[in-house]
Amino acid sequence: MTEVQDYVGFDTITQQMERKFLKRGFNLNVILVGESGMGKSTLVNSIFSTHLVDSQGRRTAQEVIRKTTEISPVTQTLEENGVRVRLTIIDTPGYADQCNNEGCWVPVVKYIKDQHAAYLESELKPQRARIIEDSRVHACLYFLNPGSRGLRPLDVEVLRRLTEVTNVIPVIAKADSMTVEERTLFKRRVKEEMAFHRIAVYPYACEDDDDEDRMLNASIRELVPFAVVGSEEVIDVAGSPVRGRRHGWGVINIFDESHCDFVHLRNFMLRTHLSDLIEVTAQRHYEQFRTSQLRQIKELRAQQAAAAAAAAGPGSAMPQQQPPAAPLPNQPAMTNPA
Repeated sequence: MTEVQDYVGFDTITQQMERKFLKRGFNLNVILVGESGMGKSTLVNSIFSTHLVDSQGRRTAQEVIRKTTEISPVTQTLEENGVRVRLTIIDTPGYADQCNNEGCWVPVVKYIKDQHAAYLESELKPQRARIIEDSRVHACLYFLNPGSRGLRPLDVEVLRRLTEVTNVIPVIAKADSMTVEERTLFKRRVKEEMAFHRIAVYPYACEDDDDEDRMLNASIRELVPFAVVGSEEVIDVAGSPVRGRRHGWGVINIFDESHCDFVHLRNFMLRTHLSDLIEVTAQRHYEQFRTSQLRQIKELRAQQAAAAAAAAGPGSAMPQQQPPAAPLPNQPAMTNPA
């Protein structure tokens, strides 16, 4: 490495990048996957300390149970200390609410792939936008039922499929319904089952990680799945306001690390790995999707060329026309790209 003799100023690139980043802001898209009643909306509202989404669950016994998984995105712009984020929360009401839940994950996986396809289509346009709107899903909070005492066959199947297309962060919903011993056993069992079924959840090991990154990721993997409790209610405890849930035996403080892993989850998602979530989405999941799609386009065009040559015949003197451009194999569905 060669050191410059006099100061030239290229070290200010970080400041230049920061100014441009602050001016433009960034997108963060999080999908919530779990059955009704798991506190998905409450948890995400707690993570961002503001009311972002309303519960999509049934409020009365007269409401009809959803027969299929729906996709319900909500987008809001948040600002903190001059940094703007266009946050999209995608809820999945109706997921796993039936007796027969076969295929309940299909709309979720399709939505994630549709966002990849929409981004790829924008990239391939002859005159594409200078900045492509990023609707790709950066994180999936997968809610485990605390009453299941481990991964159910449905969880195994869905986690396998989701980890192929997005960054999955498993959480134990409503962890205050479990004792400390039950929670410890639940975590151990889930880790063993994920290892047995070769389910790799976020964060992933990377050869570019330094010792500090490896230590941080190792500490996070010890906490996975995060045992979380969410609450938008402020309770007075001995004259002090506490964000938590009131039980007959006392109050759960969601910010108390001895009560639950909420603080660890929030710090992990927003304070240490937010940039990495976005980067891994682009470089790992989207790149795999893009490679697969372009390979299919190449194969389809080769088949079209071969069919055109066969139709022309071996003795034909007519010049062969170039086959039309093949469409993307996985065109985005008519869904809200937000």
